[in-house]
Amino acid sequence: MAQELSEKELLRMQVEQLKKEVKNPRAPISKTGKEIKEYVEAEAGNDPLLKGVPEDKNPFKEKGSCVIS
Repeated sequence: MAQELSEKELLRMQVEQLKKEVKNPRAPISKTGKEIKEYVEAEAGNDPLLKGVPEDKNPFKEKGSCVIS
């Protein structure tokens, strides 16, 4: 679709997008980084990638085994 538009139309679309983006509230990384770190540390105990999944709740655990005699 973008290939069908003229350069002027493309630039107009970019300006409209930038106008939308400038309205977004921004916060300094020194503040947001600290908040993200605190959140991650607080939720680390609930993270199955860090803690592991209990065998009885693991949906990928094999239900049975195949025995060939």
